[in-house]
Amino acid sequence: MNARLYRMLRLQELGPTVGVLLLSFVVGGLVLAVAGYNPFEAYGALARGSFGSLDAIANTLAKSTPLLFTGLAVAIAFRGGLFNIGAEGQLHLGALTAALAGVYFHGLPGFLHIAIAMILAGVAGALWSSIAGWMKVRWNAHEVIVTIMLNYIAISLTDYLVNYTFKAEGMVPRTEEIAQSATLLQLLPHSQWTIGFLFALAGAAVAYWFLQRTVAGYEIRAVGLNAGAARTGGVSVGRRIVLAMLVSGAFAGLAGAVEVLGVHHYFVKGLSPGYGFDGIAVAVLARNHPLGVILSAILFGALRSGSMLLDRTTDVPGDFVIIIQALVILFVAIPWLFRHLRLKKRGDAR
Repeated sequence: MNARLYRMLRLQELGPTVGVLLLSFVVGGLVLAVAGYNPFEAYGALARGSFGSLDAIANTLAKSTPLLFTGLAVAIAFRGGLFNIGAEGQLHLGALTAALAGVYFHGLPGFLHIAIAMILAGVAGALWSSIAGWMKVRWNAHEVIVTIMLNYIAISLTDYLVNYTFKAEGMVPRTEEIAQSATLLQLLPHSQWTIGFLFALAGAAVAYWFLQRTVAGYEIRAVGLNAGAARTGGVSVGRRIVLAMLVSGAFAGLAGAVEVLGVHHYFVKGLSPGYGFDGIAVAVLARNHPLGVILSAILFGALRSGSMLLDRTTDVPGDFVIIIQALVILFVAIPWLFRHLRLKKRGDAR
């Protein structure tokens, strides 16, 4: 009976998510129509560009890989009651760390070289995000403000290092190419779809296990639901806030690692087109559930992949997908906003 009730509750959560998606695409189509474009032509190009061939599917899953990691990063922080908007900076530091490990570590077998590069990337992202967690605990500094500032610092720092300290020969500000032993295996020849996608799926499973099956994960969720009640129950709120940010940053750092080791094979200025920020939309649509992040990341990866064909074959700008992402966030946030205002009104009435 309990299992049946649980399944019913999960289906009740799935319904609004599907509704949000449908509403976002309908409103997006209306925006296109008002702007003078053919929405059916635009959505057809998006569908063909994301799932119309084996190469398109591989490209979609490749675009989904960093989004899966950054979506998990944001979701885990959310479950702890924190808004980690700094995944972009953590991704940059993780990417540069993985690149340096790939360039300067020599004579290692492939599996070990990849493992070391990814672990160091995760550590770099975790340490950077822990600054915001520590400041939250120590001075009650709002993590949104701190992580935004840390984004600018991290991106500027990596830009400086790749322009000067670790710059390879040539005009492009990038590092040397990583060793072959640090390169991720392609799942489809001549594509950017690599085993990094499998690592991301494993990361989602680990995140689910951590949040649902460990004491630390339970305490992080308890702090996110009600920090005061968690403290009364004996939970060390400060430690769990820092831990949530550490784990969150580690996943963001891994997003940078798979981009370097699997796609670019070096760190280059402007490596990320905004994967850290898109992770917010991924987590919001998935309602911060690690397994839901998988489907959400694939959806947003499909939008990114399909936007290239949309831009090439129609008059619709490829940036139209940003409107879809914004609508998703808006329609997910509206019910929460009304609920918050209703509760606030009740509180004021009392």
